[in-house]
Amino acid sequence: MESQLINKIILEVRAGTGGDEASLFAGDLSRMYQKYSQKRGWKFSVLDASESGARGYKTLIAEVSGNGVYEALKWESGVHRVQRVPATERQGRIHTSTASVAVLPLVEAKDIEVKDSDLEVTFSRAGGPGGQNVNKVETAVRILHKPTGIVVSCRSERFQHANREKAMEVLRAKLYEMEQLKTVGSVEEMRRNQIGSGDRSEKIRTYNFPEDRITDHRIGKKFHNIEKILEGDFDQIAKAFKN
Repeated sequence: MESQLINKIILEVRAGTGGDEASLFAGDLSRMYQKYSQKRGWKFSVLDASESGARGYKTLIAEVSGNGVYEALKWESGVHRVQRVPATERQGRIHTSTASVAVLPLVEAKDIEVKDSDLEVTFSRAGGPGGQNVNKVETAVRILHKPTGIVVSCRSERFQHANREKAMEVLRAKLYEMEQLKTVGSVEEMRRNQIGSGDRSEKIRTYNFPEDRITDHRIGKKFHNIEKILEGDFDQIAKAFKN
C-alpha cells in the first residue's frame, strides 16, 4: 500500500503515564492534529472520545481524510513525552508525562476479512451532544474482535448502522496493522536502522516547555515555539521527515 495513495486514516491519541497531566497533554496533541488538519483542508471527524476534565482526553479516536494525510502524519505513531510545570504544581517542579499516538491507514473491506462469528457487538446510548435521538436510542456501538481481543467503538453518528460501519473501519485498520507487523520482516529492520522503530514503547518526541523546545529523537532535530506548533503550525515537523 503506497503511502502517497492513502488519503484516509484512523488517528488514536491516548493518555499515558502522568495522571491528569497526561490527559491534558493528550488533549493538547489531539487539538494540534485537528488544527493542522483544518489548515491542510482535511476532514477531521471524532469517532469516539473519553474526556478527562475541561481540556483533557483519556482517549480520542478520529478519522482524518484528505490529500496526503498519511504521508504527513505516518511518523506520529509512538510515545510522545511532555516536560512542563502543571498549573496545579505549587512548588514549580517540572513533571514528565506521556501520551501515545497511533496512525493507522484505512483499508478496504476486501483487503481484510472479518468473520461475523468472530465479533461480539453491543449497543448503548451515545450520550453527550447530538439531540434527543442520541440520548433516547442506543446508537453507540462497541465491537469486540474475539480472536485478538481488540475492542473498538464509535458514537459519532446519529444512526446505529453508521456507527457500526465506522467501528468496523477502525477494526479493519487495526487488524491490517497487525498483519503488517507480522509480514514486514526485513523491511522493518531496515526502517528501524534508518529512523527508529516507531514502536508504541519508544519515546519518539519530547516537548520541553521550560526550554521551549521539541526534540524528535529519531531524526535528532529540534523545533522551537511549542505553543505555535500546538496551535497547528505543524508543517515544519511533518516536512522534516521528507528530507
